[in-house]
Amino acid sequence: MRHTDRRTLLKSGLMSVAGIAGLPSLAAAVQEVSTPYKRPRLKITDVRTAEVRVHGYQVHVRVHTDQGIVGQGECTDAAMGTVPLIRSFGRQLAGQDPLNVEAAFERIRTSGVFAGAQAGVYVTALTGIEIALWDIAGKALGVPVHQLLGGKVRNRVRVYCDSGAREMIPGDEQSKARIQQIQQLGFTAAKIDIDDAADPARFDRVNWTASTGEIDHMIAKVAFTRELYGKTFDLAVDMHARYDAGTGKRVAKELEPLKLMWLEEPVPAENIDAMRDIRESTSTPIQCGENVYLRWGFRELLEKRAVDIIAPDLQKCGGLLEGRKIADLAHTYYVPVAPHAVTSPIGMMATAHVAAVIPNFLCQEWHWIDDLDLWRNWVKEGEIIEKGFITPPDRPGLGVEMNEETARKAQVPGTPWFEPTPQAGGRGGRGGD
Repeated sequence: MRHTDRRTLLKSGLMSVAGIAGLPSLAAAVQEVSTPYKRPRLKITDVRTAEVRVHGYQVHVRVHTDQGIVGQGECTDAAMGTVPLIRSFGRQLAGQDPLNVEAAFERIRTSGVFAGAQAGVYVTALTGIEIALWDIAGKALGVPVHQLLGGKVRNRVRVYCDSGAREMIPGDEQSKARIQQIQQLGFTAAKIDIDDAADPARFDRVNWTASTGEIDHMIAKVAFTRELYGKTFDLAVDMHARYDAGTGKRVAKELEPLKLMWLEEPVPAENIDAMRDIRESTSTPIQCGENVYLRWGFRELLEKRAVDIIAPDLQKCGGLLEGRKIADLAHTYYVPVAPHAVTSPIGMMATAHVAAVIPNFLCQEWHWIDDLDLWRNWVKEGEIIEKGFITPPDRPGLGVEMNEETARKAQVPGTPWFEPTPQAGGRGGRGGD
């Protein structure tokens, strides 16, 4: 009788389970890399950055390894000031195994408990690195990131279009043209902004308590947009966290007949009780989350039932695995997830990998309609949105690679472009466990 050792049984068991679960690509990866001499043994050698400005400011991150595999990530919004932090984190990660993504993330997060690791710039900097590590892991193992995060529950990710810089003005021909453009691009959902610092009815430059005239203008913009899109098109409205609770309540109530997909951040997210008070006063769904960090930041929002929908930004809230954890937490409260996303096709595709694996996904933002030429040529693969949907590829890693000739057109003047990190004054971290 042929002798079967433990490793053979383990491998055959993994292959059987993977086959039954319908995960042939994962099964193949297990077959390829499960033996000790075939598993990639990588070490991080450097972390580099490039700064761009398109819709706001973003930092692109590249993590280099000793075997030539390079991972790419992107962080946004709170990314201003992250470059020195990213370089510091890179020195801490030097020599470590990039496939131990959770270990790398936790080492840096917990070591910064007195340095701001709860939110803001610190978490945003770490986010860019975390995404790049997942890209490395996928490339090293030969599988797409969505497979590493649990496997797809959907093949296409629905995207909604933020209307961009075009202000929706009732009867305005340019506004009509923008709405028509969004429909022609194939989107089935869109978002408009109704906070207007230049509104003639505003009575104070600092206090954003809206006057009756200002609220009338807001409602008119939404009604005009709703009429042109039609009743079956999903429409969201953003107040950008500028107003007080009284204004938020009035606007949410008056928008009820227009059946919005959501009203976004009528008040800042800092006062969760105020957000809950608005939600309880209206049937208009309330959404927030783009300025909330890590799953601990979302815990109270969900526990107090302050929102109907959450919108974590996966390029600043902690990254892809953290985004999955946030979505799983929301799922226990039956709250859907609509990721905030204002980044390049690299960050958008990274978000789409997560959106593909979470059961409670609703839709994902897209905010580059004012920069279509840059958008369509930012990655070598070209356009990634087709008729309002992204299809996460089955290529290893994120599945897209930067077209540097195009991306450098948006480079922040005077900033380095993926230059090696200076080692002076820093020290490398310990090898991976």
